[in-house]
Amino acid sequence: MQDSKRTAANRPDALPIYMQISELVIRDIAAGRLVDGQKLPPERDFARAHGTTVRTLRKALLELEKKGLLERRQGSGNYIRAQGAVDSVYSMFRLEHAQGGGGLPTADILSHDYLDKDARQPAYGLSAQGTRFRRLRYLDDAVIAVEEIWLDGGAGQVPRDLVQDSLYLTYRRALQLWITRAEDRVGIGEVPDWAPAAFALRPGTTTAYIERLSWAQGAEAVEFSRTWYDTEKALYVQRLI
Repeated sequence: MQDSKRTAANRPDALPIYMQISELVIRDIAAGRLVDGQKLPPERDFARAHGTTVRTLRKALLELEKKGLLERRQGSGNYIRAQGAVDSVYSMFRLEHAQGGGGLPTADILSHDYLDKDARQPAYGLSAQGTRFRRLRYLDDAVIAVEEIWLDGGAGQVPRDLVQDSLYLTYRRALQLWITRAEDRVGIGEVPDWAPAAFALRPGTTTAYIERLSWAQGAEAVEFSRTWYDTEKALYVQRLI
């Protein structure tokens, strides 16, 4: 597993520390970085690596145990129980470290606006407006992508102070909106002119590009997103289980 200062970042929009740790373990199991039967580090060492307390770590381990991904053996330690797909905040996040390992996704919000949809978007939702999120994406400490996400105005509006690293979790909590499926189209595109200097690729650079339409409980797609990512740092991975 990768140790990360951002994993334990105390930002107001970050997921709780125990959830960050459990999600990171889930992603590393999916990426094959943690394998079935592998013993985790001693709890005190594990907690120290993530800059947290043993009490918080044990809350993360309990979440993993509930999902069937961890076996806790009294007097022996904690062991990974790898299995098929499990419920995860980041189960639909497809970017992983290019050198291996899932990594923990986090994001800095660059802007949060309610606007008319632009002409480059496909038809989705019921409104001509939407909430636009522009974000700088990380895996652990590495800046890997810039992304623009549009939530259809008909699905509701999310106040800025309720936005968390995981927008899908934000939608659930703020709007009772569950994203149930998504369609990705992967190709190449030019880095947008609003990309910040922290992203290694300059605006206009051709790089890997993802367009996604996402659906919730209804028949109409409710979200459209564009992601431009740095292929030296991240790869798009889709596993068939």
